[in-house]
Amino acid sequence: MIVVFDAQCLLCDGWVKFLLRHDQRRVLRFASIQGAHGQAFLAQAGLKVEGLQTLLLVDGDRVWQHTAALLRMFHALGGAWRLAWLAWLIPAPLRDALYRFLARHRYAWFGRSESCLLPPADYAQRFLD
Repeated sequence: MIVVFDAQCLLCDGWVKFLLRHDQRRVLRFASIQGAHGQAFLAQAGLKVEGLQTLLLVDGDRVWQHTAALLRMFHALGGAWRLAWLAWLIPAPLRDALYRFLARHRYAWFGRSESCLLPPADYAQRFLD
């Protein structure tokens, strides 16, 4: 499973660090939207970097975005994190509207790095670019 994220977004960077800490089985890999692999995944999903308000989760031929991607990531972490699946009880339009609202304001609220953040050295092999 590959998480495609905005490496300039400090909220996204925090999310990736959270996933790295809690992915004990090491099932998640990462690609930034600013890199070649991330660009290819976005193109495959029919998305453009400009104005992008989601991260992607790519699992083989399947691609998820918005809250569906987040919930599948929690499920992949295993253990008690799988309880996040209860959020599926909330209608997707409501979940995704909240997600898009947060995504629209992520730079203003959490900040933005002028350059792509580098992965921690001990996790570098899990990043595609």
